[in-house]
Amino acid sequence: MLAEPEIVGDPLKMRVEGMDCGSCALKIENALKRLPGVSDIAMTYATETLVFRLDKDRTKRAVVEDKIRALGFTPLPAAGTRMLRSEQASDADDGRDRLWWRTRKGVFVLGTGALLAIAYAISIAVPSASYWAYLGAAIVGLVPIARRAVTGALSGTPFGIETLMTVAGIGAVSIGAAEEAAVVVFLFAVGEVLESIAAGRARAGIKALMNLVPRTALVEQASETREIPAEKLAVGDIALVRPGDRIPSDGEIIEGNSDIDEAPVTGESVPIAKAAGDAVFAGSINTSSSLRVRISRTAADNTIARIIHLVEEAQGSKAPTARFIDRFAAYYTPAAMVVSALIILAPPLLFAAEWSTWIYRGLATLLIACPCALVISTPAAIASGLAAGARRGLLIKGGAALETLGRVVTVAFDKTGTLTVGRPEITDIVAVDGEEAELLAKAAAVERGSSHPLGLAIISAAEKKGLSIPQAFGGSTAVPGKAVTARLKSGFVSVGSPRYAAEVVSIPVTIDSRIDALEAEGKTVVVVLASKRIAGLIALRDEPRRDAAQAVTALKRIGVRVLILTGDNERTGNAIADGLGLEAKTELLPDAKLAEIAALKERGPVAMIGDGINDAPALAAASVGIAMGGGTDVALETADVALLKDRVGGVVELIRLSKATLSNIWQNIALALCLKGVFLATTLFGVTSLWMAILADTGATVLVTANALRLLRFHSEASAGS
Repeated sequence: MLAEPEIVGDPLKMRVEGMDCGSCALKIENALKRLPGVSDIAMTYATETLVFRLDKDRTKRAVVEDKIRALGFTPLPAAGTRMLRSEQASDADDGRDRLWWRTRKGVFVLGTGALLAIAYAISIAVPSASYWAYLGAAIVGLVPIARRAVTGALSGTPFGIETLMTVAGIGAVSIGAAEEAAVVVFLFAVGEVLESIAAGRARAGIKALMNLVPRTALVEQASETREIPAEKLAVGDIALVRPGDRIPSDGEIIEGNSDIDEAPVTGESVPIAKAAGDAVFAGSINTSSSLRVRISRTAADNTIARIIHLVEEAQGSKAPTARFIDRFAAYYTPAAMVVSALIILAPPLLFAAEWSTWIYRGLATLLIACPCALVISTPAAIASGLAAGARRGLLIKGGAALETLGRVVTVAFDKTGTLTVGRPEITDIVAVDGEEAELLAKAAAVERGSSHPLGLAIISAAEKKGLSIPQAFGGSTAVPGKAVTARLKSGFVSVGSPRYAAEVVSIPVTIDSRIDALEAEGKTVVVVLASKRIAGLIALRDEPRRDAAQAVTALKRIGVRVLILTGDNERTGNAIADGLGLEAKTELLPDAKLAEIAALKERGPVAMIGDGINDAPALAAASVGIAMGGGTDVALETADVALLKDRVGGVVELIRLSKATLSNIWQNIALALCLKGVFLATTLFGVTSLWMAILADTGATVLVTANALRLLRFHSEASAGS
């Protein structure tokens, strides 16, 4: 039997500031693998964490930190290796909210910008010193980039973006284009900072999730009620949850009846009546009366903690679109160098050609191959696409999301607050005794002062109709989860569920059939009782947004599959789906939504649109997550895109904008490469001079930039009709 492998080294954990994508994590991992005594490396760029084992007899921790700094990142201490998720969130706050200009990348962008401004001022004041001023700015800016390129090359990542930028800068300086080199360095620094800011915003979702769970809980201990930290709750503890409190951890009600708002977990828009024996989730809100809850999960394993874990996993495993220029550089940069070297060496060595002529042509080739236009081609198009989207209220948090949108084959919508407005509205009023207006006014009088969404909808409808709402004597009395009763001038009036009405009076078959028909349409029905007689019915439902049907039709027209993934019950979900011509998958908890997204991704890229906390894992796991602007902070922070105008039609605009941007990117790449190809051929025949080589590179850059700016005039067909 084989012996268990010996575990060598102490477990260490640190935060690495500046990791924005998977390639950043890969650079660090490749470098650390080459250090003796470093093992079990686990990088998670989504949370900027690094966990590894270190044999301190072979490599000191300071050496590891120096290596990380040499790659352009900043190592920071973390609280420890084994922590509860609540402690992880607390640790994640440390330094995470640093202002961008205080970060390493922020200091670099300010420094290169200042040098560029100084060089420009010198060129105006002393034109003869213009070249030297820009040369100094370019060299100072290139030194740290070149150092990172060298460190990366020695650590197993030879052709990263730093190598490409170093070649571009040196190429520009070599031909006397110091001004261009200084500008390219500055633009590179700006891009790096913007990536860091976007990545930091995405990480804020985990912090927002943790805020859903109360910090303390009321627990019955030794015949008294004590307040303890929520993370100290143990399985079997009895917690007291008062009206308005959030449930501190998953558990089971052992005493009491109340309406529980489970929107943080299931997305259900209407609070659910719960009684003894029913399960409740951490983060849910107790809306009506006090409950005694037996805790079934600890803080580290409750529903919200598991959602956080799902978000972390989804962000960590998501494979964002790698920057095209990084991938291309792995082949283009060394190939260009080899070709230039061959042009310089081969003719003189093989054919005794004149060295000066072929050195000149080799330099011209290297200058033509200078990747400035390629460096700008993709980010220029992406920047224009992002700006065009922002003008239309489409907040896209990075180029990867913008590129992915154009390739999606499936769009999955959450229902509540996404396809629907997110609050119940009255759809039907059935007066059995009297007029509809009188029935609505009595119901509003009973519900006056209520905070329940159904009650608020009834009051709002009565006020919009300008009805005179009767005065209730002595206020209203609630039977949690069943009904609200008040004494009006005409007598006692109750507004309650059909189940409550059946306990009080005998419901006629005709009315019972009408209730069933309304509920089959996904509507919530309340019965109005006046002096223990049925006065009428009021049906309510969370209705689709005005542009939902038009958006669904437009998505189908461009060949995208559309469906609903919702935590709502099957009847309600299918009713909304049928009305919009969609398929629906209902009663999905967060982990089930995540599984559905994973299955859909097997067929191609998936876009998930949601607004609730329960949508956070699915938004993170989808190829691109889209949040409604009116949704929760968690959805907005976790998602890659936010629809600030809260229009479902914005999804159609996003896809069309992405397709236009992808087309523009490939146009730019083709334009840059074709121009270089033409000038490369003329160089080999001695037609191209150095100044023409400069023109080839600069001209390609100008053309690529001008083409990218066309995206600013983007106008979606979908928006034209909205």
